[in-house]
Amino acid sequence: MDADAPRDEGEPVDAHAPRNQGEPVDTGTPGNEGKPIDVHAPLPVLVVDDHPIWRDGIAEKLAAAGLTVVGTAGDGAQALRVARATRPRVVLLDLHLPDLPGAEVTRRLLAADRAIRVLVLSASGERQDVLDAVTAGATGYLTKSASLDEVIAAVRSAAAGEAVFTPGLAGLVLGEYRRLVGAPERETPRLTNRETEVLRLVAKGLTYREIAERLVLSHRTVQNHVQNTLTKLQLHNKAQLVRYALEQGLD
Repeated sequence: MDADAPRDEGEPVDAHAPRNQGEPVDTGTPGNEGKPIDVHAPLPVLVVDDHPIWRDGIAEKLAAAGLTVVGTAGDGAQALRVARATRPRVVLLDLHLPDLPGAEVTRRLLAADRAIRVLVLSASGERQDVLDAVTAGATGYLTKSASLDEVIAAVRSAAAGEAVFTPGLAGLVLGEYRRLVGAPERETPRLTNRETEVLRLVAKGLTYREIAERLVLSHRTVQNHVQNTLTKLQLHNKAQLVRYALEQGLD
């Protein structure tokens, strides 16, 4: 057989193909939690991309490299159906699909099978796209500028549970993680009962004088309550105060 010819789907992995390092364990298959994964067994991969030429081409290259391509899909819904039927180890996922965002597909795939590894392969290297994918549970993120060898190596690494990123994106994710961990949590402002009462009446559209008459307070006292509330909530004017009250259901 020509060594460069694509392999048929389901063909076992070449015994001479590069093998994963370490001994990853199954974290999601019922009954197999914690058991070592046989990294030398055929590695089932599902390729998801809405461009047929790209999708079929990468599938053929992965098969030729000794990976077992169990299926392909052109949109998110199809990807979920094929994944249920074939139970791939790795899903090579385009981020921008015609029906569902890639991040949502990732969440649904992992909700159905925690053992699946999602490796995003996208034309986008935008910060928000990367963070959305990682937050949804993607194991790694490559841009389509990656070489074929890099993609193949990334699929194998993802199957072993390793995080894989296009150079530069790993630093972005780590920086965001550090920012979130290091950012002090902002306390929810605590208003007094009287401040809350005044705020509710402000949201109803009453003037300071009308609020003073209803609560039997001086006009100056009402103004002071409003100013204290603005300071606590870090707001700047009455319009922002009314919007905050409405968002909190205080109207």
